[in-house]
Amino acid sequence: MYIIGENIHIISDKVKAALREKDAKFFQDLAVKQAEAGAQALDLNLGPRKKDWDKVFPWMVETVEAVIDLPISFDSTNLLGIEAGLKKVTKAQAIINSTSAEPERLEKVPLLAKEYDARLIALTMGKSGIPVGADERVTIALEKLIPRALEIDYPIENLIIDPLVLTVSGCQEYCPECLEAVRTLQYAWDPPPSISVGLSNVSNAVPHENRGLINQVYCAMLMGTGLKMMIADPLDKELMETIRVIEDRDESTPVGNLYIKIHDRIEAMEEPTLDDVDMADPEQAAIWKTVQILLNKVIYADSYLEQ
Repeated sequence: MYIIGENIHIISDKVKAALREKDAKFFQDLAVKQAEAGAQALDLNLGPRKKDWDKVFPWMVETVEAVIDLPISFDSTNLLGIEAGLKKVTKAQAIINSTSAEPERLEKVPLLAKEYDARLIALTMGKSGIPVGADERVTIALEKLIPRALEIDYPIENLIIDPLVLTVSGCQEYCPECLEAVRTLQYAWDPPPSISVGLSNVSNAVPHENRGLINQVYCAMLMGTGLKMMIADPLDKELMETIRVIEDRDESTPVGNLYIKIHDRIEAMEEPTLDDVDMADPEQAAIWKTVQILLNKVIYADSYLEQ
């Protein structure tokens, strides 16, 4: 699994404070920790930075590249800021996160990616927002995102389609549809573009104590559809262990064995069944209940594990 580390994110109060204080050591330590934990690229979510973009984006690149050689993913709506950062990249091929199928973004962002030989994450979201159904999301990729890349002679191997993970709290019906979108996109073009998702979005607005479990279970399901890239938290040891167990097919623990069964069921276009689970084991029971909400079989509530 190719992990784009998500931890440098403007939503974090610590990141906000470090930006205000130009605390290079904070960002360097966080970059190194993510790299050592298994990240293969780093997402820099700096927000729009409307006032100081011309200074912040280049400073962040220089700060992070001083300690790591990983690709940098620029996560911002500020194209001028992204370009200022791209000009400072000296190591690995950068990533722009992201464009959508909205006309203004689709006109400008792919051209910037081409000019700087950057990879480009493209969201299956149009002017009217994010469609619920998998078919509609795939259609946006086939009719808008990929044709735009071809139109400007942008290499398809640099294009990364993101079919958009949304939170199970409030957008529950999107969760199984995203799984099918990931599955279908792998066969929708030849050669197919890469596919990535923002994994942690699935547990946004969920009580903190449940977020890790929801992320792990959805990760196993997404891996079953063939996903090989995600923006996620490499410092989440349980998540990284879930990925390792599935990739190594390590059946040495009951929970690991269950995650492999979930992966295999989804891979076979089946739904996990109770026969796969020992409901007397509280940990397995919690995983089973999480599968049910992510497949939209049971209505999500913050107390779903207690039901």
